[in-house]
Parts: sequence; structure tokens; C-alpha cells
Amino acid sequence: MNARVERAVPAKAVRTEQVIVDFAAERLKAPFLLRCGAILIDYILLIFIPVSSLLIGRLMNIESSKLLNSEISNTGWLIMVLLALTNFVIFPMFSGQSIGKMLTGLRVVRTDGNIASFSQLLVRHSIGYLLTIATVGLGFLFSILNPKGRALHDFLAGTVVVYGQRRTEKKEI
Repeated sequence: MNARVERAVPAKAVRTEQVIVDFAAERLKAPFLLRCGAILIDYILLIFIPVSSLLIGRLMNIESSKLLNSEISNTGWLIMVLLALTNFVIFPMFSGQSIGKMLTGLRVVRTDGNIASFSQLLVRHSIGYLLTIATVGLGFLFSILNPKGRALHDFLAGTVVVYGQRRTEKKEI
């Protein structure tokens, strides 16, 4: 019994890579009021969690003096922090959009049009927003005056907020 073993030659794998076509931040500049609407939606969703936990605590007859340090309140704050991290860093890493940006059609991208990295998004939403708050909102004024619509936190992180869907083409490597 001569068994013959044949090895199949695997087909050449073709990888695709996203290539941003026709990216011009000036042309895709997100309107300032739409950016404000997106952030308002995001913060309303975030504030809903701890407020709900406080209301549930009141319904459970937890004393007012103990409510802020109650287990249910602390759980609400923890969920809010996790939701903020997910909404502002994790979601945008994959789609470029937080929930508010999804609803308004905005997208956070790098200055070359590709999706922003974890570190860029973390800098944008931590250091960038803290500096904007420290300057009493003057960081947002940058987005009105800048032709690409970049705010202070966008400059620090190397990002830009654009309006519209991602336009890519598949390129064989």
C-alpha cells in the first residue's frame, strides 16, 4: 500500500488595507454647533447613570446624608467612568465615533484621515479637555478660528473632527 500524500498549495492570501482617498480636513470641517450637539448628547448619556443611581437610592429609602457614599451611588459612578472610557476612547478607536458623534454624523480622525489611535484619543479626552476647561473654554474657540476646525484638544492629540462617512478604497498588498 503506497499511500501518496499530496500537499495543497495554499492560495495567495490577499490582504486589504484602508487607504484614505481624497481627504481634505478643510472641506470636511465639522460645524461648531454640530460638535456642541454631539458632546451634549455624550454628556447627557453619561450624567444619566449616576443620577439614576441616586434616584434608585432614594426609592430604596437610603437616608439623604448617606446617599452619596452608598454602594448604589458608588456603583453608578463606576459605571459612568467605564462608559466614558468606552464612549470616548474605545468606540472611536474602531469607528472614529462616540455615541453623540454617531448620531450627528461626525468622526474623529488623525490629521491624515485615518482612525485615531488609543493614545491619541486618551490624550484628546484627558489632557486636552482638562486644558480646555482650565482656559475657561478658550480651547473650543480654536475650532471656530481654525480653517480645519481643530480645537485645542485636537492640536494636542493630532486629530481633527470631520463631518461625513469614511471614504476608503481597498488596496491589494
